[in-house]
This record gives sequence, C-alpha cells and structure tokens, in this order.
Amino acid sequence: MAAVAQRVEVPVQTVEASAFCVPTDAPESDGTLEWGSTTLVLVEISAGDEVGLGWTYTSAVAAQLVNETLGPLVAGRSALDVGGATRAMRVALRNIGYPGLGAMAASAVDIAFWDLKAKLLELPLASLLGPVRDGVPVYGSGGFCSYSDERLAEQLSGWVAEGIPRVKMKVGREPGRDVARVRVAREAIGEDSALFVDANGAFTAKDALDFADAFSHFGVSWFEEPVSSDDLDGLRIVRERAPAGMDIAAGEYASTPADIRGLIGAVDCLQADVTRCGGVTGVLAAAALAEAHQLDLSGHTAPAIHSHVLSAIPRLRHLEWFHDHVRVERLLFDGLCEPHEGVISFDRSRPGLGIELKRADAARYEA
Repeated sequence: MAAVAQRVEVPVQTVEASAFCVPTDAPESDGTLEWGSTTLVLVEISAGDEVGLGWTYTSAVAAQLVNETLGPLVAGRSALDVGGATRAMRVALRNIGYPGLGAMAASAVDIAFWDLKAKLLELPLASLLGPVRDGVPVYGSGGFCSYSDERLAEQLSGWVAEGIPRVKMKVGREPGRDVARVRVAREAIGEDSALFVDANGAFTAKDALDFADAFSHFGVSWFEEPVSSDDLDGLRIVRERAPAGMDIAAGEYASTPADIRGLIGAVDCLQADVTRCGGVTGVLAAAALAEAHQLDLSGHTAPAIHSHVLSAIPRLRHLEWFHDHVRVERLLFDGLCEPHEGVISFDRSRPGLGIELKRADAARYEA
C-alpha cells in the first residue's frame, strides 16, 4: 500500500499542448458550415513515469492558451487533484472567456488529468469512474451535405454492413434537396436500421416542423439541432409539435452545466461533448443533470474518450461514431477500440484511456 501511495502522490511535472491539422478525405459541409480539415489540440501532462493525454477539436489557438495560461496552474499540483485543477482553470478563464474556446482548452487539460490519474492508479479510466455497462451503443455519423447521393448511400450502408444499426446524415444546406437525400439514405440502409438527421441549427422553428413531418415518412427518429441551440424557445416548439417517434436533441455546444440545464424541457435527449463541456468532469455533471430530470444523455463525437466516460453514465442513449474524429484518432493514436455489432467497449487490460500518440505519424500533421 505504501508503494502505491508513493507512486500516485506525485506532483504534475509538465503540461504541454500541441496542435495537429488533418485534411479531410473529401470536402465536407453541414447545414451551416463548410470545412476541409480537422484540428486536434492535444494536451500531455506528466507525473512520475506516466503521461496523461487529453484533446479537443478546435483552433490551434487553444494550444497557446494551455501552454501560457492553464499549464502553469496545473504544474506542481498533485496528480490526483483533478477537482482542484478544474476549479483553478475556471477561475483563471473568467476574464479571458470560459465558454467556447476557453472551455475546450480546459476540457483537454481535464481529460489529460483524468487519464494521468487512472494510469497512476493502474486502472482503465472507465474502471476508475465506475462502469455501469459493458459497452456503449454507437451510431455512424457523417452523411455530409457535400456528398453526392452515391457517396451518401455508400457511407451509411457501410456502417450498417459493419453492424452499426443507427446512422446519421446532415441536412439544411440545400433544403430543396433534403427530402430526396433522406429518401436515398433510407433506401440504402433498409427499413430495419435507425435513421437520424442533423441540421446544425440551419432551420427556423416553422421550417423545422415542416421538415420533421416530411422526414417522418422515412422513419427518421432523431432530429438534432433543428434550430440553433441558442434558440431555446424554437427547440421547445419543435419538440412539442414534432411527429410521434421523433426525438429532438441538442447540447453539443454546451460549455457549462448551466448550458445543459437550459436545454432541459427543450429536448428529448441531452447531448454532451467531453471535448467542449469541461472534459470528463463536465460530462459527469451533465449526466447528473440528465439523470435528475429523467433524460438520456448522448455523447457527441470524440469516441476514444467517450467510450470510457459514457460507460459510467446511468442514463445513456448512445455515442456518435463521427467519421472525421474516427479517422483523425486512427491516424494519430494507437490502442483504439472498435465497435462490435454496434457497441464499443473499453479495453480492460490498459490503464487510463489505453491509447498512445503515434509521434512519428502525427508529426506530419503538426500545426
């Protein structure tokens, strides 16, 4: 016991952030944005002979924020003091701006801290958090508005062929084509697979209701961000009037528990993104709010991290197996777990997140 205590009660030695910009494999767009690359900001925290990894998906500017402001707050603290570090970062970001970019930078540090703590305790992160399930259901996510109908059908049907019975596509960029695209998707995946759509806030409430009715004829059961997450009244209207069997979801841009709390009553399922909402600590807070209000939680992207965290969530719907992040994480990391029959399970044989940076491979993408 003394040896274990000596191993884990060590101070954080270094905190370093770096950014990697990975081009997409094809032009991508959703209802409100177009992009050609994905940037991952990685945080590495060392203590003793272990290094914890955490990351977020945002501008490379977040790495500078970690290196200049957040890292010095964390260095020297006990490697077990996740709560203290999280609180210190929130205070330090008050005038800089915690929501958005600040929250993403702090999320990456929080995740790295949790990974480090689990490694020092020689436990998988999910085991440290206390798993309540053996695996996390996933849904394939992509179906970008920039895709041809052929590419859309190929991607969605590919996930179904791999055993993932739930898939999501983007809508809202060319509304006049959306119903036809949803028809293509349904024909590609068959009648037995769940079909989700995501407008990324592209519609007004009235337009969203029109599309919800049209999409319902193709068995769409999940309508994500039909209007902006900032439009809480609009979300409530769509939720109250959407066809039976169609859930309304939002929450991926939440930075704080207060953001999550504001969505209660406006959605059927809450979303949280570990890389945006305060890291592991933030997802646990979101899950507590969801449970208190008898709502399910769905994890937004970053599957390598969420596969651990969501294993410890009491009321869980599923996890987004997002094309971009799956691809980036495969390029940059070793030790990733893959879904089997639509479920992803954490590796019980490896401590922490169970992954390592492929430094030689990652170097070509460093920003």
